[in-house]
Amino acid sequence: MQLDFTYYNPTKIHFGKNSLTKLNDELTQYGDTVMLVYGRNAIKSNGLYDDIMTILAAAGKKVIELSGVMPNPTYNKMMEGAALVREHNVSLILAVGGGSVIDCAKGISVSAYCENEDPFQKYWIEFSEVDNKVVPVASVLTMVGTGSEMNGGSVITHEATKYKAGRVFPANVYPGFSILNPEYTFTVSQYQMVSGVFDTMSHLMEQYFSDQGANTSDYLIESLLKSSIDNLRVALKNPDDYEARSNLMWNATLALNTITGLSKTQDWQVHMIEHQLGAYTDCAHGMGLAAISLPYYRLIYKFGIEKFVRFATQVWGISCEGKTQDQIALEGIDALAHFTKECGIVTSLKELGATKEMLPKIAESTTIIGKGYKKLTSEEILNILETCF
Repeated sequence: MQLDFTYYNPTKIHFGKNSLTKLNDELTQYGDTVMLVYGRNAIKSNGLYDDIMTILAAAGKKVIELSGVMPNPTYNKMMEGAALVREHNVSLILAVGGGSVIDCAKGISVSAYCENEDPFQKYWIEFSEVDNKVVPVASVLTMVGTGSEMNGGSVITHEATKYKAGRVFPANVYPGFSILNPEYTFTVSQYQMVSGVFDTMSHLMEQYFSDQGANTSDYLIESLLKSSIDNLRVALKNPDDYEARSNLMWNATLALNTITGLSKTQDWQVHMIEHQLGAYTDCAHGMGLAAISLPYYRLIYKFGIEKFVRFATQVWGISCEGKTQDQIALEGIDALAHFTKECGIVTSLKELGATKEMLPKIAESTTIIGKGYKKLTSEEILNILETCF
């Protein structure tokens, strides 16, 4: 059943091999000072940094740089960027990188002029409305998975408290435009590529495994899951396959630009557990999601069995003949597990840097949402963590 909804997404997408040529035209809409936010050395080694700096110089922009954004962006790095924005009166924050860099840019955007209050407490803990000046954000995407290039999400890790929190900001924090050239993802390591694709799949499953029945969003999600599965297999054989990498890039954007969540209550409990795993281990987000997803879905599938049966049959092609609903649903989860092994996705928390001593702390600090098929307890979260340790 389709529930009532209002849909709006303000981000303009420039997609394709020549998409960077659109940057100059977009820059005319912003002021004189651009802050370039990026990770470590990847964009310099592949030449993208030089290409962007040439365009910024030709447009007459003064450039301030914030480099070294880490895979799980931290509060301190965000506040470093916020200080630079104020000092130089930055008019556009241009994030060049993957979702972590874009998330950090959004955090800087809302934090720079959050006066007399701690922005993390206000926006990521209390979820207050953004009532201060917001600096425009745009992005050039180099790694797929998070969908941050076309949404208001920003996940920040507070190092001092070991709390990793996500927040979806309103439309004025979405990137004004995002440039998506699949060729920029060719140099991403296989580990990061498969991690990003599972992140995409997890976003889709978090939205899918909520409610029973099947509305249009469910059909979209099933198609995007199958596309992600098929194209990752191709990309693993040939990382420079443009068609596969372009499909994976667009899948990730569509998976979390809010369109696939329409009419869905949505779950997101796997993400809440992984956020705390990441706060303690700094592991690759997609790998942590994969590890947690398998025992989580085996725990909750009975409470949403109709959808898990549909997942098995529509996404994985499991036959129903002569089988109970439980058997079909579990075969679908097993198929997901086999796929993670096939693609070299790490599903052991020990391999991701966790220790047994961390597990109770991770469980106790995990936010319990309760919108999925079953509301977990802290004890059940600990059991999930111990199962995939």
